[in-house]
Amino acid sequence: MNRERGVAVGLVVIAAVSPQIGAAFAVTLFGELGPAGTVFLRLAFATVVLWAIWRPRLTGDLRLAAAFGVALGLMNWSFYESIARIPLAVAVTIEFAGPLLVAVIGSRRLLDVVWVALAAAGIVLLVDPGGGSLDPVGVALAVLAGGCWMAYIYLSKRVGAAFPGGSGLAIAMAVGALLVLPAGLVQAGGALGHPDKLGAAFLVALASSVLPYSLELVALRRLTEAVFGVLMSLDPAVAALAGFVVLDQDLAARDLVGIAMVVAASAGAAALGHRTAPEAEPVPI
Repeated sequence: MNRERGVAVGLVVIAAVSPQIGAAFAVTLFGELGPAGTVFLRLAFATVVLWAIWRPRLTGDLRLAAAFGVALGLMNWSFYESIARIPLAVAVTIEFAGPLLVAVIGSRRLLDVVWVALAAAGIVLLVDPGGGSLDPVGVALAVLAGGCWMAYIYLSKRVGAAFPGGSGLAIAMAVGALLVLPAGLVQAGGALGHPDKLGAAFLVALASSVLPYSLELVALRRLTEAVFGVLMSLDPAVAALAGFVVLDQDLAARDLVGIAMVVAASAGAAALGHRTAPEAEPVPI
C-alpha cells in the first residue's frame, strides 16, 4: 500500500510539472501562432486523442457538455492570453484563486476565511497595484481564467455523472476548440498548417492536457482528495520554475513571497478544510 501511495504521489507530481512545462513551451509559439492559435491547436489535438480513446456518442445532455466546453475553452484561451502579457508563475498563481474559492465556498469556519485572506494577500503582493509593473489586461485575463476554472470544476462533476468515462470531456474539448477557432485563424492564419508548428502544438497538447489528465485519474484512485489537493497546490511554484528554466523569467523576492502565500493557502485549504470539494477533478490547463 505504501509503495502504491508513493507511485501515486509521483504521478501527481509529474501531472503538476507537465502542464506548466507545456504552458512554458506554448509561450514560445505565440510569436507565429498567437495565444489563440496555440490554444486552438492544443485543444484540437487533445480532442483527436480523447475521441480516439473514448469514441463518444452525441447523445445525452449535450447542452451540459457544451457548457462544459465553453468553460474549458474560455479558461484555456484567457490563460494563454494572460501568459502572453505577464509571467507564467504570476498568471498561474492568480488563476489558482478559482479552485481555492471552490474548496472553501460555503464554509463557516474561521480557518477557511484565513486561507482565502492569505491567498488574497499573496495575489495583491504579486499584482502590486501601486507599482504598475504588470500588464493590467494580463492580470484581468488571469482572473477571468480563474473564474472559468471555477465553472469548469462545478460542471466537471455533472458531466462526469451524465456521460460514461471521458466521453463528456471529449465532447467538451471539441466545443472548446471550435470556440477558439475563429480567433485562432485571425491570429495565426496560414501558420496553423505549418508542419513544425503542428508538431510543437501536439507536444504541448500531450504535456498540458492528455498526460496530466490521465495520470491524475490513476493517482486519484490511490490518494485521498486532501493529499491530491496539497500536491496540486504546488502548481504556482512549479510554474515559477518552468518560467525561469524555459522562458528565462526572473521573479523578484516580492513575487516569490506572494506565490508562497498562495501555495500555503491552497495546501492548507486542501489538507485541513472541513470538507473536500467532491467536484474537484483533474483540470487540463
